[in-house]
Amino acid sequence: MRGIGNGESAAEITTTFVGLPRDSFRILHVSTGNVCRSPITERLTRHFVTQRLGVLGGSLIVESAGTWGHEGAAMESNAETVLADFGADASGFVGRELLDEHVIMADLVLTATRDHRAQVISMGHSAGLRTFTLKEFTRLVRAIDPATLPPLDDGVVQRARALVRAAAALRGWLLAPTAEADEVYDPYGAPLTFFRSVGEEIHEALDPVVTALTGVPART
Repeated sequence: MRGIGNGESAAEITTTFVGLPRDSFRILHVSTGNVCRSPITERLTRHFVTQRLGVLGGSLIVESAGTWGHEGAAMESNAETVLADFGADASGFVGRELLDEHVIMADLVLTATRDHRAQVISMGHSAGLRTFTLKEFTRLVRAIDPATLPPLDDGVVQRARALVRAAAALRGWLLAPTAEADEVYDPYGAPLTFFRSVGEEIHEALDPVVTALTGVPART
């Protein structure tokens, strides 16, 4: 996990991004190598949002990176197969190492494990209130009444921001039944059958999240 390079401070990088349009919402998925879990989660999120809304659009940006990311690496072939199983696009993916600017720019960080979550939060940048494991965020989202969120007519960005605030407010009240309940285990080097089981886990966790973000349930 690299820090800020070229002698830049966190404040300088924050200033760099202050001019970014605030009519967008950026989701960052984080795992270890950024070649298995986070690429699957990133591309499935894009796919499911597009299914709900008809288009991903520029207002919702979905990315990924790895705490020990293989910079410039291709996605694992088994991860590509899992995405193909869901009809999602794996093309053009390039692995990235997690940098401070990724965390600074993210409105929501979803990690594969609690360890990844701790690493992101340890980077600072007030990341604690917007960083969750994927399964943790799913558990919290399930407890949020959709009627309390802004309608989609107000825009997906406003709805997404309200969802993150509501989830953060619930975090201390809805604890995981076990420590392992918030983990998505690493399939790196495992056979395709294990990759597919991880893909199903990620799909099950993402479905209520994407429904809450978009206000549109999955097609049956």
